[in-house]
Amino acid sequence: MIGTEPDNIPDDLFRVLFEKSPGSLLIKADAPRFTIAAVSDGYLKTTLLPREEVLGKGFFDIYRANVDIDPSDDIAARKVFAYLMRTREKVDVPVFRYDIFEPGAGHKTPHYWSFSNIPILDSQQRVAYILGTFTDITAEVKAKEAAQESEHRLLLAAEATGMAFWELSLADNTFSYSQHMAGIFGHSPGTSITLADVRVQLHPDDMENIVIKAFDQALIDGSYFYEVRIYWPNGSLHWIRTKGTVQYNKNKEPVRMLGTVVDITESKSDEIRKNDFIAMASHELKTPLTSLKAYLQLMETKLSGTTDPFVKTAVVKSGNQVNKMTALIHGFLDLSRLEPGKLKLVHTTFDINALIEEVLTESRILSNTHSLRFNSSGTLNISADRAKIGQVISNLVNNAIKYSAKGSYVILKCEAKGDNVVVSVTDEGIGIKPKDQEKIFQRFYRAEEEESKHISGFGIGLYLSSEIIQRHKGKIWVESREGEGSTFYFSLPVGV
Repeated sequence: MIGTEPDNIPDDLFRVLFEKSPGSLLIKADAPRFTIAAVSDGYLKTTLLPREEVLGKGFFDIYRANVDIDPSDDIAARKVFAYLMRTREKVDVPVFRYDIFEPGAGHKTPHYWSFSNIPILDSQQRVAYILGTFTDITAEVKAKEAAQESEHRLLLAAEATGMAFWELSLADNTFSYSQHMAGIFGHSPGTSITLADVRVQLHPDDMENIVIKAFDQALIDGSYFYEVRIYWPNGSLHWIRTKGTVQYNKNKEPVRMLGTVVDITESKSDEIRKNDFIAMASHELKTPLTSLKAYLQLMETKLSGTTDPFVKTAVVKSGNQVNKMTALIHGFLDLSRLEPGKLKLVHTTFDINALIEEVLTESRILSNTHSLRFNSSGTLNISADRAKIGQVISNLVNNAIKYSAKGSYVILKCEAKGDNVVVSVTDEGIGIKPKDQEKIFQRFYRAEEEESKHISGFGIGLYLSSEIIQRHKGKIWVESREGEGSTFYFSLPVGV
């Protein structure tokens, strides 16, 4: 409250000072008129009103003349003044609408203001004037409306897709979520569930092998994505997919995780059925291919003495094609085994340098078109699934051969780095574009390049390799320049 003599307020000096203040009105407390005694230049500039149309006019006359207001708004404004007159206390109006003509516009545009009303008392402690100050908050209000609209649309989209949102505070494990979360986990709408409830419903194998690892990795990478199995309260098995991000404070410490979760049981069931079919078909195809390969080997032996070059070449090429088809079938079989619980790792301790030599020996027999080089650094023992790691090395070597010119070099290296062993396969081939390097390890992904269109394959070799390495708690990556070749790396813990 401000105490002063009312007759001393509207002098010339005061008017000059007041008129130069930011958006302000000085209003006489002559209820019910509430005459405007002074107005600042800031107010006039913002409302685009001339001074003569404001000074001496009643506040509510100006208000009604310039705003298409609802009668209830007029009543609410009068209640504000009445409360101030009665209590002699400051009254703030956080948001009210006052439309104005903007330059060049043929109609009024919505504007929103924050208004403070301060009582000015006379010597007898009665309210003589009301000092009103305002701030244009149109931008803030519209931004909030846009955010609310965006959130509304997001919630509608989430409702249509069955998606749920969740947030986890890392400080105290406070877990909050949207309304669809309960349904995704098999509970009745409105059921309250805790983070502990969610974790209990996760399949134990997935909790240990996927969720915990993804959580720890997310704190490092800042994002996470995984698909896992859950059990509903009725005992039925379902699949969910969750993805999200980690938020950090100014000290770059993780403080919360935000994510979405959606039920993918139907699509996952289709994928499992597809993989089962692939596995069954591939298994059935192996038998006739094995017989065909045996007959070709017998034919090659029988024709060893022939002088017909066409027959010799045809038999050799037929054998090569059978080998390619056999490799594709084995790839499909491995792909079908990648579902959780089907791909079993058998850990043994072995010399990875010796394994690389074995793979290269086999590759030289199957293809003598490239120079395969590897300088062994002696014995380097690791604990892993020997057959699966051999498959990864074979895939990388075969890719290097396929995507590089005949007669070029393929160089392998293997070295210990700290607690890990790093294997690399370098070729002198066509290289990989940066945009493709990000997707090269995805299932069925193949770069659409003219140079590689004639090369056979389904894009599963690198995906299988990636899955095998990840399940060994290792990493796989590529470095490449177009036209200069590529180097594929993978690292494994020495003791897994």
